[in-house]
Amino acid sequence: MSSDTEIVVEDPDAPTEQSPAVTEVRTVETVVYLLLAGLALLLAFDNWRTGMGWAADGPQAGYFPFYLSIILAAASVFGLVSIFSTRMDEGATFVTRDQLRRVMQVFVPTFLFCLFTQWLGLYVASFLLIAGFMWMVGRIALWKSLLTSFVFCMAMFITFDVAFDVIMPKGPLEAMFGY
Repeated sequence: MSSDTEIVVEDPDAPTEQSPAVTEVRTVETVVYLLLAGLALLLAFDNWRTGMGWAADGPQAGYFPFYLSIILAAASVFGLVSIFSTRMDEGATFVTRDQLRRVMQVFVPTFLFCLFTQWLGLYVASFLLIAGFMWMVGRIALWKSLLTSFVFCMAMFITFDVAFDVIMPKGPLEAMFGY
């Protein structure tokens, strides 16, 4: 008896084709070009204020950064003009709701890791990040996630703090143990 049927197991978290669009390519490009132009103008003003001319002993502190910011502003304006003068990406989807959800599953914990490192220290924040990713995103058993995270953070601590004596951000837990 031959079997021509193939069993396909789909990932329930995979983005679907029917997911609604969150934003379009043109909108994202416009926002990025405007932000770059704003940054370029801010940098140009600050470097003009610092001094962007030529002094008797050579260029002033803001000379090169000023002209680089002018080039960045010009490139941003060129990008804006090119977006609205062509119709190539009109209506093209930049990201769907499912895709954005998956990106946020990584971005939010990573952002929180950066914040928690300031108060909890690198090792505790790393423990929480690794265990959380393994358990929530990887769907690995909680005990395996906690054990793996603990072993990794201990190896990191022994390597950097004990063996090489590298100064790492510490929190209250390390202070309790005298580190």
